[in-house]
Amino acid sequence: MLTSLQNSLVKQVRKLHSPKERHKRQLFLLEGTHLLEEACAVGYPLNAVCCTPEWEMNHSQLWKAVCTHCDRTEIVSPEILAAMATTVNPDGIVAIAPREAQSRKIPQTGLVLALETVQDPGNLGTMIRTAAAAGASGLWLSADSVDLDHPKVLRASAGQWFRLNMAVSQDLKATVEESQQAGMQVVATLPNADLTYWQVDWCKPSLILLGNEGAGLSTNSAALADIKVKIPLSPGVESLNVGVTAALMLYEAHRQRIYRDKY
Repeated sequence: MLTSLQNSLVKQVRKLHSPKERHKRQLFLLEGTHLLEEACAVGYPLNAVCCTPEWEMNHSQLWKAVCTHCDRTEIVSPEILAAMATTVNPDGIVAIAPREAQSRKIPQTGLVLALETVQDPGNLGTMIRTAAAAGASGLWLSADSVDLDHPKVLRASAGQWFRLNMAVSQDLKATVEESQQAGMQVVATLPNADLTYWQVDWCKPSLILLGNEGAGLSTNSAALADIKVKIPLSPGVESLNVGVTAALMLYEAHRQRIYRDKY
């Protein structure tokens, strides 16, 4: 059992709390039982997994699966596990996974989110979770956004991080234009738009373009939209959280598609 903060693996895990180190080493952290279950369920590669004796005793079947799935597994003391985790009250397990495995092919069909300069990890994780729940086919994230593998993004996604096709776009404008050329309609929200979001034909292949929490979409990105829509707000309310905006549009699209398939 590992009990020293000077152990090389423990040091490595603790360094991955830093975005700079995650980028440098091309690794990221998975924390918590649910995320590990989801990683194993989809066969996501794991470099190393550490858990406490109590966790191993309470999750013997999952631990056996992890040991089969991962080359290095270690039992660590609760104190060491707490030092390795980014959460205040970790549930007993932490893993290291490769970043390069996270980018997945985004279909140019169905319903796709394209997010520009999103900074809040909770917002991004919520949108990943909602997109998966609404049956979206993928999510693009601009390179100047919060890291896709930020620990809070993973937690906020409630495990759906592993279920949704996602990729970072180095040039979101080019990505949007390629989607248009493939036949997708690009829909963006603007406060002065004439259409409301439920007036769109969401049964067509659609890319929802959303912007930064404070500044919204850049002018250049907004100009790419084929359709501009608004979300009606009561007087005195300036805007909605970007995660709520995404949810409304995703679920209106989901509603229309269910209705079409039913009738």
